[in-house]
Amino acid sequence: MAAEDPALTPVVFQTRRAGPLDAPAMASAHLDSIRTLGAAFYSPDVVETWASAVAPDMYVRAMDGGEVFFVATGEIDGHLAMLGFSSHRIDDEQDGVSVYVRGAVARLGIGTALLRLAESDAFARGASSIQIQASLAGVGFYRSNGFEEISRGEAELTTGRTMPCVFMRKILALAVALICLASPSLTFAGEQPTAVHAPVAVHGAAGVAVGAGIGAGIGALVGVIAGRP
Repeated sequence: MAAEDPALTPVVFQTRRAGPLDAPAMASAHLDSIRTLGAAFYSPDVVETWASAVAPDMYVRAMDGGEVFFVATGEIDGHLAMLGFSSHRIDDEQDGVSVYVRGAVARLGIGTALLRLAESDAFARGASSIQIQASLAGVGFYRSNGFEEISRGEAELTTGRTMPCVFMRKILALAVALICLASPSLTFAGEQPTAVHAPVAVHGAAGVAVGAGIGAGIGALVGVIAGRP
């Protein structure tokens, strides 16, 4: 019998709303994405400048300011890990979201599950549309999830340095309605863990960077899935 393909090994991940105690694990996963996924799209100096701003208290401050985070947890190489997170925030009466996953678990549906939680939170709070400052790597992911390009420009990192980005927007009401029809059992509110099965390479070398975005509220690089809505 042929050896099992590790890329088809099932994994279970859970999603829930994040709290301040999750901040260290979120920072660790954040740095992983910057240095694995982000490195494929930005120069080493930009990547390291970006990484230098990451610290657990940035998420705590964002939570204190009203930004809502959702996290996905599961196993990588047999060890429990923070796989990624998403967020929803309101900046100047505009609703924004961001999504982020580790490079080793990109393209497994985790990013889309997290995005749906952020979209649901925005919709529940009365948003009719959401926006993202997407990195060049994230455009495909967000487009595949219903975002449309508005314009291109520069996004400012928390360090003051800028990097190329694409400003995108998604009309939300129809999107959430379609998601509910397609996944009636998905727990959007995030208060209860949602277990989802997906394939993952158990020895997971960093995945090819297929998506990334810039969370305006935390200046965060996000590696997200693009091939599996």
